[in-house]
Amino acid sequence: MSGAAALGLKKQEWWLLIGFVLLCFLGLWLLQPILMPFVAGALLAYLGDPLVDRLEDWGLGRSPAVMTVFLALTLFSALVLLLAFPLLAEQAQLLLIKLREVLLWLRNEALPEARETLGLASPIESAREALAENWMSAGGLVGNLWNRITGSGMALSTWLANLALMPIVTFYLLRDWDILMAKFRALLPRRLEPGVVLIASECDEIIGAFLRGQLIVMLCLGLMYSIGLWMIGLDLALVLGALAGLAAIVPYLGTIVGISAAGVAAWFQFGDWQVLLWVGLVFSIGQMVEAWFLTPNLVGERIGLHPVAVIFAMMAGGQLFGFVGILVALPVAAVLAVCLRHALVAYKDSRLYSTRHPAVELPAADDSPSSDSLPSEAESDSSQP
Repeated sequence: MSGAAALGLKKQEWWLLIGFVLLCFLGLWLLQPILMPFVAGALLAYLGDPLVDRLEDWGLGRSPAVMTVFLALTLFSALVLLLAFPLLAEQAQLLLIKLREVLLWLRNEALPEARETLGLASPIESAREALAENWMSAGGLVGNLWNRITGSGMALSTWLANLALMPIVTFYLLRDWDILMAKFRALLPRRLEPGVVLIASECDEIIGAFLRGQLIVMLCLGLMYSIGLWMIGLDLALVLGALAGLAAIVPYLGTIVGISAAGVAAWFQFGDWQVLLWVGLVFSIGQMVEAWFLTPNLVGERIGLHPVAVIFAMMAGGQLFGFVGILVALPVAAVLAVCLRHALVAYKDSRLYSTRHPAVELPAADDSPSSDSLPSEAESDSSQP
């Protein structure tokens, strides 16, 4: 029996459920500015709970297990920051230098040649004319820019406060995770509990497989791309490999972003088209390793999220709720996929789908009357009184 069929909700209960979902959506919309540490802490606690449960199975208490996992995650994060931050800072500075060189090349070589070829006006003259025509609104534009700059300090302080609050929320949620889940289950109506637990278990399987497996896949791909680009001799190997690894959360997007950015960087650094072949080889090997080994063994085929659905979910989450929406986009999409799957099963089991209406049966081609069986004109006339 499917989860939707096990729920057996009545019409009034469906309306109550829809109203509850809309109320949660409105709450997320109104509380969006303060949700980031809580959502991130909940995701981290969800990812760390299986490790805590494993330590509990080995005889360790809940609180010591939580402290062990929390300290291990903290030390790992600190070690990664200490090792990677100086390299990333150096790579970021080098990236700014490369971007400046690209902009100078565009201004001094590419744009003048394009103007001569297409017969376009000079951009400096066009900018001067536009400024002369819109000088009245220039002051308002500068004022808005200054307000944004002065307000960025408050935004930075709020972001740092949320970042400091995140480990605290993670610790307390990780410690009380099983208790909270048991209380939520105890609040369910007894008649609906089996169906809700069935759907929740499938959602947990899909979300856990995706988040834990995909994070490991992204980390492995980032390391592979960085090492491969470093072996080629690319200066921006670390930052480009990390960028491609982060983009790998969407299937094939990491390869597309990485090979494009690394190809441009390699061309401006070496000026040799043969290096582009090596860049393509690095990302081709990474794509084959991901498709043949990493994704089948770490993520599996149980996700059920199409790449287009992943892209749409992340864009929709970012549009509706900003960074918080990006954090919860994929888990929410996985839950919706499970619910829609059960709703489809319930629909196919319903009378609306299975009831057959009598249809007019048309004669087959072989049963159609032939010209021999039709009465002749003489017979028709003789039959008339």
